[in-house]
Amino acid sequence: MSNVPSELKFLSSHEWVLIEGDVATVGVSDYAQESLGDLVFVELPEVGSVIAAGDSVAVIESVKAASDSYAPVSGEVIEVNSELEDSPERINDDPYGDGWMYRVKMEDLDEVGELLDADAYIDKIADEE
Repeated sequence: MSNVPSELKFLSSHEWVLIEGDVATVGVSDYAQESLGDLVFVELPEVGSVIAAGDSVAVIESVKAASDSYAPVSGEVIEVNSELEDSPERINDDPYGDGWMYRVKMEDLDEVGELLDADAYIDKIADEE
């Protein structure tokens, strides 16, 4: 079973979110990186861009496939993990740490309530396996 930290929230499309005040740090789950395999390229949103929950905002490419990554919350992108440009494998090595993708200053904190908690996400990935 994949690693699923209890302090995070998740989208059913396998993105994770760490909420700290009105800032959300976003990445892809351990399950997602395992499913994709070795990552070779990550395209991140632009700092300053305004994104809406559910929008495709990033692309993750592996040796197997390219996948869209969706925004779990709405707001302004305030930081991206530029280390991923040269080292996308950081997501494979540490999806919940050094492999984070971007940070968003959230517009609507109520959106967090629509995300899956760790237990619900574990149930979802169990259904997929």
